[in-house]
Amino acid sequence: MTSTNRDTELQRRCTTLFPGHRARTPAELFAAMAAWSEANDVEHDVYGAGPLLQEFEDRIARLLGKQAAVFCISGTMAQATALRLACQDRGRDLVALHPTSHIFVHERSNYQLLGHFKALQAGDRYRPWTVADLAAIPDRLGAVGMELPLREIGGQLSPWDELEAIKNHCRARGAHLHMDGARLWEAAAGYGKPLHEVAAGFDSVYVSLYKGIGGLGGAMLAGSREFVERAAEWFRRGGGNLIHRTPFVVAAAMGFDERLAAMPAYLQRTRFLYQALAAHPPIRVNPAAPQTNMLHLHLPVTPERALAIRRELAERHGVWMFNRIASAALPGTSSFELYVGDNLLSAPDERVREALALFARALVEADS
Repeated sequence: MTSTNRDTELQRRCTTLFPGHRARTPAELFAAMAAWSEANDVEHDVYGAGPLLQEFEDRIARLLGKQAAVFCISGTMAQATALRLACQDRGRDLVALHPTSHIFVHERSNYQLLGHFKALQAGDRYRPWTVADLAAIPDRLGAVGMELPLREIGGQLSPWDELEAIKNHCRARGAHLHMDGARLWEAAAGYGKPLHEVAAGFDSVYVSLYKGIGGLGGAMLAGSREFVERAAEWFRRGGGNLIHRTPFVVAAAMGFDERLAAMPAYLQRTRFLYQALAAHPPIRVNPAAPQTNMLHLHLPVTPERALAIRRELAERHGVWMFNRIASAALPGTSSFELYVGDNLLSAPDERVREALALFARALVEADS
């Protein structure tokens, strides 16, 4: 058995899990998808044509206040395509992105190596954008790509007045404003605004069908009908023309309403967790206060020691604290992302406090 398989088996035996939603086995997920498909008389789409897919695309477009939306197999393909088309339309190939943009951090220089566009880092990597960050750029921008929320700094959001100012600035400047909305569902809860109000002023919006929603994978790109139709053609040219999108749409659609409705509760639970963490100073939290249902926890131990503590807590106490962990900026420290979902929502308050105390005590002992 590999270490990954051992970790998966250990996690399944735990009774108190901090990150995310309960992971369903393929058999559980496929059984739920089959039951939902039978109850809703689902037929396969064929190369994107079919009532289930097209109705779901229309629903996403309406939620975001856009004319149209189209399924894409990945957010990476959706964003690169949207930004490239935006630059072509304006005859300017320069895109402004936050230094922690997913495009910089996780997409292996695809925009550069595939010749999609040129990218410029704008703003401070440790805080969200202000309109001044964009106004300071003298270049003629083809597009601006804005991530809501910023995952790499703990789910932070630009203040609402700054977001509105950024929308107005891009419009006046003639730059296409694109949203990396992989976690837009969470951002809307953080702002306390409806989805269409957050998305208003963006020329295009990408949303994920699996991150907060819990589907198998896939994404949607929304915008004007003409823009979306052109993007869909480039998805086909780029190898994204799956014969059946049905499994991805079923996996997202069957739990969509429930997950969207739960976003405010996830945020409230994150605020409870933040308050509980205040009793344990060795665990440092970013941001200073929750803005979405996501936090970054910084630990005074190496990743290797943190993994050993995780294993010990799981084996002895049935507590699973985190999934992935990485080295932090200071020597001998580490950090992990905590997405608050169904697992913490269902955990009793006192059990959460007990688990945090166990974790903090193990960190202090390891650091002494």
